[in-house]
Amino acid sequence: MANLSKAEWLALEKKALELRKLCVQTTVWAGSGHFGGGMSVMDLLTVLYHKYLNIKVDEPKWDDRDRFILSKGHAAIAYAPVLCDKGFNDVEMLKSFNLSGSKMGMHLDSNKVVGVDASTGSLGHGLSIGVGTALAARLLKKDYKTFVVLGDGELDEGSNWEAAMSAAHFKLTNLITFVDRNHN
Repeated sequence: MANLSKAEWLALEKKALELRKLCVQTTVWAGSGHFGGGMSVMDLLTVLYHKYLNIKVDEPKWDDRDRFILSKGHAAIAYAPVLCDKGFNDVEMLKSFNLSGSKMGMHLDSNKVVGVDASTGSLGHGLSIGVGTALAARLLKKDYKTFVVLGDGELDEGSNWEAAMSAAHFKLTNLITFVDRNHN
């Protein structure tokens, strides 16, 4: 991955601020949300979606796209604005975030929200999904990478450690994980 230039760094900081404001507004519209968990991943989501992920907004199911899994699914209050800002979904959808009848629930459903590669919510499953996705790329001889964001609290789940040991065993160099260590 290439380093950021000073101009890119400043542009990404500005974009992250815009997205934080949209996250706050989404929380207001929803009347609730895991606001702190969302804010703690906003810089990472901004950098991934606006610099590093190999994705095509006009072709969200493109076979060669990088995959992104938000294991700490409760941070969807931040993830949804990022997906809307990128153009995967209409920003108007945020006005009904987590309200009855909305496609955008507190945990984003990959069958309802364009751009979501995996439905998450039960902590401790995202890394296992990521390992399977990375293995699938290898078997299909694809070059895409799988990115997984974990919360520090979910690291107490044994399934994460089993997945981490599997990733090491299979030498999954196409799996990139981040731990959001916000002490929650």
